[in-house]
This record gives sequence, structure tokens and C-alpha cells, in this order.
Amino acid sequence: MHMTSKRIAVAGASGYAGGELLRLLLGHPDVEIGALTGASNAGQPLGALQPHLVPLADRVLVETSLETLAGHDVVFLALPHGQSGEIAARLGEADPDTVVIDCGADFRLADPAAWERFYGGTHAGTWPYGLPELPGQRALLAGARRIAVPGCYPTVSTLTLAPAVAAGLVEPDVVVVAASGTSGAGKSAKPHLLGSEVMGSASAYGVGGTHRHAPEITQNLSGLIGETVRVSFTPLLVPMPRGILATCSAPLRGEVSADEAHAAYAKAYADEAFVHVLPQGQWPQTKSVTGSNCVQLQVTVDADAHRLVAVGAVDNLTKGTAGAAVQCMNLAVGLDEGTGLSTVGLAP
Repeated sequence: MHMTSKRIAVAGASGYAGGELLRLLLGHPDVEIGALTGASNAGQPLGALQPHLVPLADRVLVETSLETLAGHDVVFLALPHGQSGEIAARLGEADPDTVVIDCGADFRLADPAAWERFYGGTHAGTWPYGLPELPGQRALLAGARRIAVPGCYPTVSTLTLAPAVAAGLVEPDVVVVAASGTSGAGKSAKPHLLGSEVMGSASAYGVGGTHRHAPEITQNLSGLIGETVRVSFTPLLVPMPRGILATCSAPLRGEVSADEAHAAYAKAYADEAFVHVLPQGQWPQTKSVTGSNCVQLQVTVDADAHRLVAVGAVDNLTKGTAGAAVQCMNLAVGLDEGTGLSTVGLAP
């Protein structure tokens, strides 16, 4: 163990996000894994629920409480939406210096009315938003003690459109159609996610601006230019466990060539280790980012339609959730941002 090792706890270690966090943290040189908590799964060995996490197989899940989470340097909350607020408030009172990183939605939105409309209940507050690649965001995350990890769809949608919106290449009126694997819906059993329902079928859901990630995408893109960006967002469910492929388009503002659009993206992300703009003519695919913290992007111009078209691929569990959480932890505790994270995918 390093002298500088951070002792970390994961609340919700039995779920997909918690499992992915632990997979990444097991490869992180500067952490020591402390308490692992679960609600209904407390008392069970982790290996029965996350058999791929071999080094932690004998660890027993404990209840999620202030007592079990106290005394850690970093606490990751991988809990259902609406459950982070209370435990975060209690942790803050008990130990204000603990870094708390919420993988849920509780602290992502700045507008309480948007929270109430899309999630219901009382808005818990707003924390620094854990997307370091947004302009100015990295500085806010360095040394932060509270961080809200973005949603998976907003991560890929924002990064796929940000250079075009920020540079004024497009009108502030964008369309996002994004296909996601089933792990995005979480691990709890749901009839519409049974294998026999999902295999061999693709379906749309949250149509007409009703998906909970819509206000988050709007918030991110609007913040780039200080005016409201209209976002039409349609998510699709496709038969794969991991990954999101987002196809984004917007009307061009003036004359923009495909070469100019690509150059703008290459320039915007030239210094970003985890955003990879592909060579022109090569298009993102989800398997290229499976298990990786990388977002792969491509952009072109549909001259006949007078629209910019950009496509992004992300692993919803890695850069879309747990990888972002580790990236943010590294910034918060003063480690190199990429520690424990890889841009290498798993294919085929």
C-alpha cells in the first residue's frame, strides 16, 4: 500500500455502477478498498453478486449507514436516484473533509424545478459537475469535496456536440438519438429487460423529451454559450449489455465544410486524454470503448440537409459512470487525472 493511499468506500457495491467502480479501483495504485455496502444484499459475500471481482470475493457487504461509511477518505455513492441526498448530508456533518462522489442524479441539476419535474421529490442541491472535459470544469473539480458524476447519455451527448455548439458552427437547436445497452437501466429485475424481451429487438423509450437526462444535456450545452440550447433527445434500448452510440445533429449556422467541422473537433479535444476524435471517414462503434474510459467521436457535414452530424460512442458504465467517478476522484485528491483508467477497449 502506498503511503499516500486513499481509503475508499463504495455504497451500492452490488449494482452495476458499484461493480464497475470496484473493477477500476482494483487496478488503481493509490487506493485501499474499505467498506462495501448494499441495502437488501447486506450480509452477503460480494463474490456471490459480483463474481468477476475475484480479489474481493470474500468481502461481506454491510449496511449503508453513516457508521459504515465514516472514516474513509473518499466515499462513492452508487445508489438509486433520490437516495444520495440524505446520506451525503449526514456524511458532510460528520466529516466535511471526506470526498463524496455521487454516481446518481441527486446533485447534477442546477434547477430545482427541473429536478422536481423529471425526478419528483425535493431537490437535494447542486454539486460541481463531474465532466472535466467541459470548458472550465477541471478547475472546479480539482480539490472539490463534493462531485456529481454526469449521467451516461449526457456524457456522450454533451461531448459529441460541445465543440460545434461552443464554436457557433450550429444553431442552438440539436437532435440526439442515442442507443444504449441494457445495463444503463440498472441491475434490479425489470420485466421489459428480460433477455427474451430484449434479444433481437430495438425499442425507443422516454420519447418526447420525457427522459430524465434531457434537462442535463440542455444544462450542459446551454452553459457553453450562455443561452438556451433546444435539445430533442430520444433514447433507444438495444440488445447489448454495455455501450451507448449517440447520433447528434443540428442545423449549420452559415457555411461549414466537413473539413472545418473535423478541424474544430480535433482542436477542441487535442489535449483531452479520454476524448478521441477519429480520422475522417472512420465512425465510432461501441465495442471500441467497452471497458475503457474513452469517448470516440466523429463529425461531418450533410451539405444537402445543411446539418452537422456527429456520432459518439461511450461505455455507459465506464466513462459514462464509474470511470468518470474515478477521474473526478483523482482530480479531487490531487492525483494524475488518468490514474487507474485506460483508453483501451475490449474487442471483439
